[in-house]
Amino acid sequence: MASSALVLLMTPALGMFYGGMVGHQNVLSTTLNCLILYAVIALQWIIVGFTLSFGNDVSLLIGDFTHLFFANTDGAHGGITKELFAIFQMLFAVIGAAIITGAVVERMRFGVLLIFILCWSTFVYDILAHWVWGGGWLMAIGSLDFAGGGVVHIAAGVAGLVACITIGKRNYNKALLPHSLPLSFIGAIFLWIGWLGFNSGSALSVDSIAINAFVTTNLSIVGAMLSWLLIEWIKFGKPTLLGCITGIIAGLVAITPAAGFVTPFASIIIGFFASPICFFAISFLKSKLGYDDTLDAFGLHGIGGIWGGIATGLFATSTINPLVAKDAAGEGLFYSGDFNLLFAQAIAIIVCFVLSGVVSFVILKIINIFTSLRVESFQEENGLDRSLHGEIAYRL
Repeated sequence: MASSALVLLMTPALGMFYGGMVGHQNVLSTTLNCLILYAVIALQWIIVGFTLSFGNDVSLLIGDFTHLFFANTDGAHGGITKELFAIFQMLFAVIGAAIITGAVVERMRFGVLLIFILCWSTFVYDILAHWVWGGGWLMAIGSLDFAGGGVVHIAAGVAGLVACITIGKRNYNKALLPHSLPLSFIGAIFLWIGWLGFNSGSALSVDSIAINAFVTTNLSIVGAMLSWLLIEWIKFGKPTLLGCITGIIAGLVAITPAAGFVTPFASIIIGFFASPICFFAISFLKSKLGYDDTLDAFGLHGIGGIWGGIATGLFATSTINPLVAKDAAGEGLFYSGDFNLLFAQAIAIIVCFVLSGVVSFVILKIINIFTSLRVESFQEENGLDRSLHGEIAYRL
């Protein structure tokens, strides 16, 4: 219950983090995009999402309708009740959906965004959750994802990438500057706090694995924050608060799939390399390929999640979690000397990338048949707070 409360904090925290990054004319619409998804995705999860993800396995592909409309949630799941497990996992689905919004803020229609993410949650997130955690085929081949590096971050980051490419670049505010770094700072700190429940709670018990996840989550930030500031200091001569909080998020994303499988020292290494990898994606890859991922949902979450999945294949050890030796494809490369787990991780990463990318593209193209994906030009110019929602954040 405590971990669920912490994960619940992450969605409004992401709204604050994203909201501070955009122009003042779009802060409320950006925040609302995250907040409303709690209602939309929670309802979808209760009706069909939970049963597709964690219902009785059907051919290693999907869950059956055992829990349709939240039925048959009595009994135990691991060390907690199935009902509590369902709510805990529901909050993962919510924050995963909210991550996508950062790629398309300032130009995507509100109703279209809700329809797209609702469909994405059903046909991408729920399927991946079953494959990785619910008894599906990725779980069967021994891939590891402790708290959602692939299911949540890679899948959401890729969906954001496809969406921002499909919808096109912004016409205004191309040189995006955060309108309120203090707001983004508060959001980042609340994300950090909430992430402790996100990762630790995935152990489903107060045990050594949960404690290790708590420790590694915090220590990954040590490496990531330091390396991001070092990059800025060397490249620009000035370390920044924006770089510091971006490093925090990069470290949190990278440790998510590995938190319950790696040692504390390994988590520092994972975080340290997360920042230069994500920095490269944001500063070079984004401009080189020319896509307009407004708040770097792909650069941070997609790329960070990919590195985290690879790092799990390198550093996972049974001395931290017996599951690594029992159910996984063996220990990480640096402990076992073989590539079995790394190969399983690579398969899972590719599957998350391809499924989310292809399905997201199809959903958006179908929606575009019936309505435009983006707002009118004058609405974008005036800001979505006023034009879509009839309110403003500040009276300047």
